[in-house]
Amino acid sequence: MCGIAGVVAHQNVNQELYEALTVLQHRGQDAAGIVTCEGSQLHLRKANGLVNDVFRTSDMLELKGTMGIAHVRYPTAGCSSSAEAQPFYVNSPYGISLAHNGNLTNAAELKEELFIQDQRHINTNSDSEILLNVFAHELQNLGKLKLNEEDVFNAVAGVHKRCEGAYAVVVMITGFGIVGFRDPNGIRPICFGQRETDLGNEYMISSESVAMDTQGFKLTRDIAPGEAVFIKKGGVIHTKQCADNPRLTPCIFEYVYLARPDSIIDNVSVYKSRLRMGEKLAEKIQKIRPDHDIDVVIPIPDTSRTSALQLANVLDVKYREGFMKNRYIGRTFIMPGQQERKKSVRRKLNAIDLEFKGKNVLLVDDSIVRGTTSGQIIKLAREAGANKVYFASAAPPVRYPNVYGIDMPAVEELVAHDRTIEEVQQAIGADWLIYQDIEDLFESVKKRNADMVDFDAACFNQKYVTGTVSDEYLMKQGLNRSDNQKADKDLNSTAIGLHNN
Repeated sequence: MCGIAGVVAHQNVNQELYEALTVLQHRGQDAAGIVTCEGSQLHLRKANGLVNDVFRTSDMLELKGTMGIAHVRYPTAGCSSSAEAQPFYVNSPYGISLAHNGNLTNAAELKEELFIQDQRHINTNSDSEILLNVFAHELQNLGKLKLNEEDVFNAVAGVHKRCEGAYAVVVMITGFGIVGFRDPNGIRPICFGQRETDLGNEYMISSESVAMDTQGFKLTRDIAPGEAVFIKKGGVIHTKQCADNPRLTPCIFEYVYLARPDSIIDNVSVYKSRLRMGEKLAEKIQKIRPDHDIDVVIPIPDTSRTSALQLANVLDVKYREGFMKNRYIGRTFIMPGQQERKKSVRRKLNAIDLEFKGKNVLLVDDSIVRGTTSGQIIKLAREAGANKVYFASAAPPVRYPNVYGIDMPAVEELVAHDRTIEEVQQAIGADWLIYQDIEDLFESVKKRNADMVDFDAACFNQKYVTGTVSDEYLMKQGLNRSDNQKADKDLNSTAIGLHNN
């Protein structure tokens, strides 16, 4: 779950890219980067940290050029080393920069192929660098000094043939243009839009439409699964389908948690889909417990607010803001380390006692992953004087790992894995626990887009839409994503940094 953006304009694009990253900051808080192209000269700034910490005035003044790409990173199986901050760059051929959101499930095989067959060295553990080198090799095979748009589309087609998994990508070819493309299943989101100026049309590609809204770009549409959109320097746009059998199976977790509610993804309003999730959940409660004794519905800020509000409306129960959030603490779902997540819950949320005291409270969250946050919040509610604490999840039980770019933990760290709902209820300390049904979740999202034939919902149903995920791969991913393994990687990274200093 990273955020990507690309802009082709008639004046410097550094400010547009910076603003886009601030809007996409929720998609990654580990590192940020921007690369711009001024004629044939590239200017790059990337480092660990939040966007407003990475880019100072002096950095922005150096980022000159009328086109560029940008990235905010959130680590999955990798470590938090600045060596994996994006965009990545390779000089041959032409000078190519890349920013990527997603995860390649055949990265290990590709890395070996690149070394043995293509004579290309990969310098980091990032699959994004592998993707960059695959694209670069496909272009290099053309053996041309001067490219055209068909050459770019042929290179994207070559990427589709070799790469498996999820990828939404922006690539900048120095002095030529920017291409955005999406994997043939359309798992991760990417869209493009246009802005009219006195000097001519300007274009933006981004992970979410909200990044365009803030910059005055009008959303044109999402990039289709398998499609590539090439914007030539100067503002000429070309599009082409580059995959043989594309189909739209977007990640359902984008609508549940990852995306901002004011974004439109694959022609579906994230906000409206979350409203419908609340409706469906309320209808389930009415069916299972028609004589419920819920006094008040309280959301766990921020992503559950929309669902919780609609749930309360349908149940005709009071809706109250019972937790105040410290906005300077990161999203606990993507924080490294269990101890850090536990500590951050109490730093992040504070209960308003009068909304809890003596009441039967229904807490609503978007999902339950490890159960760490849920358990801590239920404790907060009880300490604030709640009589009973019920808990509702707008998503089904998360029982399996995600392999397409979301940092789902090792399977044994998922609270719902190999547990019944009653056992999860006991584990998090709730008096009653209710989950969304997966059919209702699907209906909440696809109601406005009939082209959605299916979803990547593997974390709920263990159906991996690419059909290429083996048990061996899942086992390796689990080892890489466990908290202990990540801690070891970060320690090694820190030690290397100290040694180099």
